[in-house]
Amino acid sequence: MEILKLAAEACDDKRADEIVALDLAQVSLVADYFLICHGTNERQVQSIARAVKETMEEHQISVKRLEGFEQARWVLVDLGDVVCHVFHKDERNYYNLERLWGDAAQVPLEVGQ
Repeated sequence: MEILKLAAEACDDKRADEIVALDLAQVSLVADYFLICHGTNERQVQSIARAVKETMEEHQISVKRLEGFEQARWVLVDLGDVVCHVFHKDERNYYNLERLWGDAAQVPLEVGQ
Protein backbone atom coordinates (compact mmCIF):
# COMPACT_ATOMS: atom_id res chain seq x y z
CA MET A 1 0.00 0.00 0.00
CA GLU A 2 2.96 2.33 0.65
CA ILE A 3 4.13 1.82 -2.94
CA LEU A 4 0.64 2.70 -4.19
CA LYS A 5 0.58 5.93 -2.17
CA LEU A 6 4.08 6.93 -3.27
CA ALA A 7 3.24 6.30 -6.92
CA ALA A 8 -0.05 8.21 -6.64
CA GLU A 9 1.74 11.18 -5.07
CA ALA A 10 4.36 11.14 -7.85
CA CYS A 11 1.57 11.19 -10.45
CA ASP A 12 -0.20 14.01 -8.63
CA ASP A 13 3.03 16.04 -8.40
CA LYS A 14 3.17 16.03 -12.21
CA ARG A 15 -0.50 17.04 -12.46
CA ALA A 16 -1.77 13.71 -13.74
CA ASP A 17 -5.51 13.70 -14.36
CA GLU A 18 -8.10 11.31 -12.92
CA ILE A 19 -5.82 9.24 -10.70
CA VAL A 20 -7.61 5.99 -9.88
CA ALA A 21 -6.44 2.98 -7.89
CA LEU A 22 -8.04 -0.44 -8.32
CA ASP A 23 -7.68 -3.26 -5.79
CA LEU A 24 -7.05 -6.38 -7.86
CA ALA A 25 -6.07 -8.70 -5.02
CA GLN A 26 -9.38 -10.63 -5.12
CA VAL A 27 -9.82 -10.34 -8.89
CA SER A 28 -6.50 -11.18 -10.54
CA LEU A 29 -3.05 -12.61 -10.04
CA VAL A 30 -1.51 -9.91 -12.23
CA ALA A 31 -0.95 -7.45 -9.37
CA ASP A 32 -2.48 -6.32 -6.09
CA TYR A 33 -3.20 -2.83 -7.39
CA PHE A 34 -3.48 -0.92 -10.65
CA LEU A 35 -2.83 2.79 -10.50
CA ILE A 36 -4.31 4.52 -13.54
CA CYS A 37 -3.93 8.14 -14.61
CA HIS A 38 -3.44 10.21 -17.73
CA GLY A 39 -1.67 13.21 -19.15
CA THR A 40 -2.86 15.51 -21.88
CA ASN A 41 0.21 15.21 -24.12
CA GLU A 42 3.22 12.95 -24.69
CA ARG A 43 5.62 15.16 -22.75
CA GLN A 44 3.39 15.11 -19.67
CA VAL A 45 2.91 11.33 -19.92
CA GLN A 46 6.70 10.88 -19.94
CA SER A 47 7.10 13.32 -17.08
CA ILE A 48 4.57 11.42 -14.95
CA ALA A 49 6.18 8.03 -15.69
CA ARG A 50 9.65 9.41 -15.00
CA ALA A 51 8.46 10.86 -11.67
CA VAL A 52 7.05 7.48 -10.61
CA LYS A 53 10.30 5.75 -11.53
CA GLU A 54 12.49 8.33 -9.76
CA THR A 55 10.30 8.33 -6.65
CA MET A 56 10.58 4.57 -6.37
CA GLU A 57 14.34 4.68 -6.83
CA GLU A 58 14.60 7.35 -4.09
CA HIS A 59 12.81 4.95 -1.73
CA GLN A 60 14.92 1.92 -2.80
CA ILE A 61 11.90 0.28 -4.43
CA SER A 62 12.80 -1.54 -7.60
CA VAL A 63 11.09 -0.79 -10.87
CA LYS A 64 10.69 -4.19 -12.48
CA ARG A 65 9.78 -2.88 -15.91
CA LEU A 66 9.06 0.35 -17.78
CA GLU A 67 7.34 -0.04 -21.13
CA GLY A 68 6.00 2.38 -23.72
CA PHE A 69 8.05 5.37 -22.56
CA GLU A 70 9.30 6.42 -26.00
CA GLN A 71 5.84 6.44 -27.61
CA ALA A 72 4.26 8.00 -24.49
CA ARG A 73 0.75 6.82 -25.35
CA TRP A 74 0.48 4.16 -22.62
CA VAL A 75 3.41 3.84 -20.26
CA LEU A 76 3.40 0.87 -17.93
CA VAL A 77 5.53 1.10 -14.79
CA ASP A 78 5.70 -2.33 -13.13
CA LEU A 79 6.44 -2.03 -9.43
CA GLY A 80 5.66 -5.65 -8.60
CA ASP A 81 2.50 -5.60 -6.49
CA VAL A 82 1.51 -2.27 -8.06
CA VAL A 83 1.31 -1.63 -11.78
CA CYS A 84 1.07 2.01 -12.75
CA HIS A 85 -0.60 2.80 -16.08
CA VAL A 86 0.13 6.30 -17.37
CA PHE A 87 -2.01 6.98 -20.40
CA HIS A 88 -2.28 9.71 -22.97
CA LYS A 89 -5.84 11.00 -22.55
CA ASP A 90 -6.99 9.57 -25.92
CA GLU A 91 -5.60 6.11 -25.15
CA ARG A 92 -7.15 6.02 -21.70
CA ASN A 93 -10.60 6.60 -23.13
CA TYR A 94 -10.02 3.89 -25.72
CA TYR A 95 -8.71 1.15 -23.41
CA ASN A 96 -10.89 2.09 -20.41
CA LEU A 97 -9.16 -0.19 -17.88
CA GLU A 98 -11.59 0.87 -15.16
CA ARG A 99 -14.42 -0.77 -17.10
CA LEU A 100 -12.30 -3.77 -18.14
CA TRP A 101 -11.43 -4.43 -14.49
CA GLY A 102 -14.90 -3.44 -13.28
CA ASP A 103 -14.97 -6.21 -10.64
CA ALA A 104 -12.07 -4.54 -8.81
CA ALA A 105 -12.90 -2.16 -5.98
CA GLN A 106 -11.64 1.38 -6.20
CA VAL A 107 -9.17 2.36 -3.50
CA PRO A 108 -9.62 5.87 -2.08
CA LEU A 109 -6.52 7.98 -2.62
CA GLU A 110 -5.58 11.05 -0.65
CA VAL A 111 -3.47 13.00 -3.11
CA GLY A 112 -3.38 16.69 -3.86
CA GLN A 113 -4.78 17.70 -0.50
